[in-house]
Order: sequence, then C-alpha cells, then structure tokens
Amino acid sequence: MKIIFFGTPEFAVTALNKLLSEKCHILAVVTAPDKPAGRGLQMQMSAVKAYCIANALPVLQPTNLKDENFIAALKELNADLHLVVAFRMLPEKIWNMPPMGTYNLHASLLPKYRGAAPINWCIINGDKESGVTTFKLQQQIDTGKILMWTKVEVDENMNAGELHDILMAVGADLLWETVQKIEQAMTSNTALNFMPQKEEEVSHAPKIFKTDCKIDWSKPVASIHNLIRGLSPFPAAYCFLNNGDDVLKQIKIFSGKTLDEVSELTNGSLITDNKNFMHVSCSGKLYEIKELQVEGKKRMDVSSFLKGFKLASSAKLE
Repeated sequence: MKIIFFGTPEFAVTALNKLLSEKCHILAVVTAPDKPAGRGLQMQMSAVKAYCIANALPVLQPTNLKDENFIAALKELNADLHLVVAFRMLPEKIWNMPPMGTYNLHASLLPKYRGAAPINWCIINGDKESGVTTFKLQQQIDTGKILMWTKVEVDENMNAGELHDILMAVGADLLWETVQKIEQAMTSNTALNFMPQKEEEVSHAPKIFKTDCKIDWSKPVASIHNLIRGLSPFPAAYCFLNNGDDVLKQIKIFSGKTLDEVSELTNGSLITDNKNFMHVSCSGKLYEIKELQVEGKKRMDVSSFLKGFKLASSAKLE
C-alpha cells in the first residue's frame, strides 16, 4: 500500500522507523513546521523531520492543514492509507481522502484517556494498566472505531518517561501489525473487524498546564507520589521551598518514594539530616524526595542538593 505518514515527536519516529524497516511504501511524511526554541530562539526541526532527512523521505510542513495547495499535494500523491502518530487534529478533507482510510496510534487503551496527555494522566491517576490503540479516524478526536490494541502493565514506581518509552516501542509494533491487517483486507477484498468505543467507559486526558503540576502537600501520600512520577521528567511537579526566611524558591521534584512512617508534623514540614535524606510530611505520612531541581540550578539527587544547601529546622515546602 502507498502510505502518507503524519507525526512530529520522537514517539512518532519509532513508529515511522518500524514501517520503513518493514519496507512499507512511504510516499511522504507530514510534520510540524520548524519553530524557534531554546535561549537563542534558533529554528529547530521536529524529530520526525530530522529522521526523514537522514532517510531521504519527502517531507511536507504545512502551517495550515486546510490550505488548498497542501490538500492538492496530498491528492496528487494518491495514497491508499494515511497513518497518524502524535500529530494535530486533521480536517475531514484529509482523513477522509485515502480509500483505505486514516488510522491513528493512540497511547492509551481507548476509550480511556482520550486527549493530548494520556501517558501523564494514566500515572497521575494511579492506573495499573496502560497500552496503545489503533483506530480509524472520524469527526471527533479519539472517537473512531478500534481496530487493534496492546496492553502494558504499569509498575507503581514507573514514571511518565519510562511508560512513554515502553509505549513508543509497543506502539510501533502495533502500527505495523495494523498496516498488515489493513493490507490483507484490501488484497482479499474482505471487511475489517472493528470494535466501537463504549461511551460509558470514556475518560479524558487534557493537555497538562502549570496549575496541574503544583504539589498540594495536604493530599494523601500516594496521590502525591503519582503526581510526581506522572509528570516526570517533563514538565515536572513543583512546589516552593521556604527555608524559614519566607523567601520562596521554586523546586521541581522528579522522583521519590512513599514511606510507612507516621508523621504528626504539619503538611509540608521537612525532616532531614542535611546530608543524605529529605522527608516531607503529608496527611500524616512521610514522603522521601530523591531527585529535585531548585530554580536556577541543575537537576540533582538529594545528597548533592544538601551538600550545597543547608535546610533550617523550620524549613517547609509550600
């Protein structure tokens, strides 16, 4: 089959590489336009574009997906199938264009976690299971009929970055299996077996905003642990350190663990030997911080942080 691939970040690169390694006929790849990034605001290309350049794949970078010239270029390519991995919402003119349809790889077990941040919300909510799903696009985002899925277990200490990498690899394999299934149906002129999404099982995974990342130390320790690992390594959960002088320093927390010890201290109070450990009180329990980053400094483990920063006896996290 002749395929046009849509994708932008690293998650999409692994899927595209799998298709290319299996000798799929990729006519062209559509990715996001280059954009300024970093302190110098230098123009940077997407991970998918960099991969395409290295592998001599034609690249299209429309600023407007409804642009008639772009749509005409897609029509001229005359693809049998469109595949979408980590890309923005497509207009109906595009997803309805190829005769075999347009299929999306989504990093959740649909209909759970429809939306932009399924990996983060899965862990923030303490789920024990995740996975990837391929489905045929229709009008509303992430609502199409399911063709295939693969489940993945989520360990209680797994963070979003680790789950991302697992789903990235599993998703690439599933997308290749999906292409094989579609091609088999096309060549044998048989119908594909789809499963409709059950609306009563729908949950959502909206984009993560800064307000979602603020730690509330009055919450149960398990919820705090899930928030920290669900936002690690990016964008990272944060709070403010008050070292007894009412000067607040923002700190990001990347990892830690729940402790069985009971605490009678107020929420956010710190217990430390100022050498090796840093515990924070939350809802009658203690949470041990392992990795953090103070504003203006690099990410480091707690021991390294305490070597250069002495905590007062009245220090607390807010």
